[in-house]
Amino acid sequence: MMDKGHSKTVKQSLHYIERNLTEKITLKEISHHSKFSSHHFYRIFYAAVGKTVADYVRRRRLAKAASELIYSEKRILDIALEYHFQSQEAFTRAFKKVYRLTPGQYRTYSRELVKGEKTMTTETTLKGWMVTGQNSGEYEVTVDKSEVHMGKASARLSSAAARNGGFATLMQMFSAEVYLGKRLKLTAFVKAQKVKGWAGLWMRVDHANGEMLKFDNMQQRSITGTSDWNQYEVILDIPQESHSIAFGILLSGTGTTWVDEFRFEVVDTKTPTTDDGPENTLPLAPVNLDFEEY
Repeated sequence: MMDKGHSKTVKQSLHYIERNLTEKITLKEISHHSKFSSHHFYRIFYAAVGKTVADYVRRRRLAKAASELIYSEKRILDIALEYHFQSQEAFTRAFKKVYRLTPGQYRTYSRELVKGEKTMTTETTLKGWMVTGQNSGEYEVTVDKSEVHMGKASARLSSAAARNGGFATLMQMFSAEVYLGKRLKLTAFVKAQKVKGWAGLWMRVDHANGEMLKFDNMQQRSITGTSDWNQYEVILDIPQESHSIAFGILLSGTGTTWVDEFRFEVVDTKTPTTDDGPENTLPLAPVNLDFEEY
């Protein structure tokens, strides 16, 4: 279970880590900023991110190092030391565990592969994904190997035309069968650049007849402007009569977003949902009937 205060703490911690990847980072230092004890913060962070602080920092540093291997001319030793590995040998061991190649091999092979960077359309999409929206032809969806959160690639969604109209979403849909009667949390890491309009994760639950049962698109807590990689979430109840679950990332207006590491997790009922049900949106009585309040 993670309340809103804990969620805010995790976001602040992820932001701090992102800003200090080339500096010394310790659990004690991060927990001090969060106002929690190291032990309590460790549990909060692991529950939200699925990794320990040390493992998360190491994986982020490796991801940044992997990008620099492809797109910079820095020596491997310099990259290793920049991201706080004690030696080139220690960096090579850690890198090979994640990427199955030595840094030198990765640099050589990836520079050839990245020449074939793939732009997706509604006709040719990344496996399992589709691109839809209003005026979606004015948007580009690209597999990005230069800006990743972890691993080798992220998805980049950007406006190709400098206009505010329209939106596009990178999405997929799957059966709700496994999650019937459960509370489902969707998380992903998102980075934004010059978003004018808004962006957000979204999830929708539908009946077999097409009726929408549950929906949240983060519009009331949207991502705007420019921000580094951070984790966002959508939490919905999956009714017994549900048939399908759709999810993705949406960009409305102009700008660029990157998304990586979508993850689903069943949570208990103590974890609040993020959608606003009718009981939360309807006032108890009519108001301002004479229009005198303005």
